[in-house]
Amino acid sequence: MRWLMLLIIIVPAIEIAILISAGNLIGVIPTVLLIILTGVLGAYLAKSQGLQALKKVQNMTMIDGPGDAVIDGICILIGGVVLLTPGFITDAIGFLLLFPVTRNKLKPFIYKWIQRKMRNGNVIIHRP
Repeated sequence: MRWLMLLIIIVPAIEIAILISAGNLIGVIPTVLLIILTGVLGAYLAKSQGLQALKKVQNMTMIDGPGDAVIDGICILIGGVVLLTPGFITDAIGFLLLFPVTRNKLKPFIYKWIQRKMRNGNVIIHRP
C-alpha cells in the first residue's frame, strides 16, 4: 500500500516535468495534440481489445478456466484507464498493456505476482 501512495505522488510529478519539457521542445499546441491523440487512440484500442477479450471469455469452457482471458481483460482495463490519463509515462504503460504482443510478454510476471499474493494469503479465491 505504501508503494501505491508513492506512485500516486511521484508519477504525476514526473509526468508534469516531462510535459513541460515536451512543451518547451516541440511547443504547447503539438504537446496538447499529442496527449489528445494518445487518449483517442487508447480509447479505440481499449474498445477493440476489450471486445476480443470478451469474446474469449464467452467462448471459454470450464476446462480452460478463466485465467488467460481474465488476465487479458484486466490488462486491457488498466491499459485503457491509464491511457486516458494525460502523460507520456502512463501512455507508454497503457500501450504496453493494450498491445497483445507486449501484453503476452508481461503475463508471466503478472501470473507470478498473483501466485505469490495467493501463497501469502493476500488473495483468496472461492470456487463453487
